Amino acid sequence: QVQLVESGGGLVQAGGSLRLSCAASGRTFSNYAMGWFRQAPGKEREFVATINWTGVEIYYADSVKGRFTISRDNAKNTVYLQMNSLRPEDTAVYYCAARGYSMARTQGEYDYWGQGTQVTVSS
Repeated sequence: QVQLVESGGGLVQAGGSLRLSCAASGRTFSNYAMGWFRQAPGKEREFVATINWTGVEIYYADSVKGRFTISRDNAKNTVYLQMNSLRPEDTAVYYCAARGYSMARTQGEYDYWGQGTQVTVSS
């Protein structure tokens, strides 16, 4: 089992920045690829970014490419999502997720999920 706890969400004005963190515990964090997903009110959960177990391979949704950066620190068992140039449409609950080794873009491929952290971007 892997336990995931997100933090760093909050209220920010459009154009601002936030950094989300996801702390993992349980099994060996470095064996897992990590992903960030988000769910806005009334919408389906959608993919945001993913990083493989080494941190070398990364993939972003087109909607966040160039604004968001995913990274990981295996020594701290933590994955991050740096979010810059935030827009009102980025408002959502953000979830981190874990799966074995290789990155993935669909939520069904992930085995473990955090409880989510709210990000609200005001216009």
